[in-house]
Order: sequence, then C-alpha cells, then structure tokens
Amino acid sequence: MQLILLQVFTEKLGYMEMHALMNGRLILCTLAVGFALFAVAWDYFFPFPASRPVLITCVLLYFVMMVILTLYTSYKEKGYFMVAMEKDQAGIDPDNTWSLASHMKRYDDMYELYMSYRDGVSGQVRDVRTEKSVANFFDDNGYLCQDLFEREVKKLHSSLLSEKKNL
Repeated sequence: MQLILLQVFTEKLGYMEMHALMNGRLILCTLAVGFALFAVAWDYFFPFPASRPVLITCVLLYFVMMVILTLYTSYKEKGYFMVAMEKDQAGIDPDNTWSLASHMKRYDDMYELYMSYRDGVSGQVRDVRTEKSVANFFDDNGYLCQDLFEREVKKLHSSLLSEKKNL
C-alpha cells in the first residue's frame, strides 16, 4: 500500500520525493557501525588486554549512537515513510511539503493513514487522518484494488488542498 502512495505522489501528482529523513538515519547507522568496526580492527591489531580502553570507548559510543538513533526515529521521523516536495509553479515561493505516515496494528484490519501538509510560504501545518479497514481496498481474491486506494488517497489530498483555499 505504501508503494501505491509513493506512486500517487511522485508519478500522478508530480511531487518530488525528499530523502533527507532516511539519509539522516543512514548517517547515524553508519557512524555506529564505524565505531564497531574500529573496535574490531583495533582488537585485531592489539589483542584484548591492550585494547580494553578502546573497546570500552567504542562500546559506549555505539550505545550513545543507538540512543541518538532511537530519539531521531521517534521525534524527527515520527513514522513518516515519505516526504515529498510540491515545487512552487513560479519558483519564487518556498516549496510546500507533504508527509505520509501509516500504521496498522498487528492482527487488526484497520489501516490508518496520516497525511500532513506544510505550506512553504506561511509555514502553517495541516494534517488529516483516516482509518479504514483494509478489506475496503482488497477484492475477494486478495488483490489490492489500486483504483479504490488511489481514490481515497486523492480524496485526503484534496481535503488538505481545499483547507488551504478556505484559509
């Protein structure tokens, strides 16, 4: 379902996907793995009794990086799987930002979709959330009915745009 959301926003609506959130997570993970690899390499060249302080430091740094990564995913990413930019037609004003997140509990049929819109000019953030059963989007054979799902996504998108025009 997330792939269809990506297709709707990038191909059908013409928005450009931003990868900054994912890149931030990759940088944090790379740093953590770098500390672990440095510890392994140091221990290889200077066996255990001599490498003890370096190993302790690297383990502590790895732990700190995991705490930072957890905070980053909890408070910065907030479960968003896509952030897209809507370019300004004239190229004068800042770009508008669309953020998508979804949630589905284990063994539950309810799919929750969260869509957020940040106006580039005013900085105002509007969001909309819908919760529907996944049975609404699948046929009797278990295949996803893309047209039904796309219609729901476009309805949410239009509701955020109509709020923009009403303000």
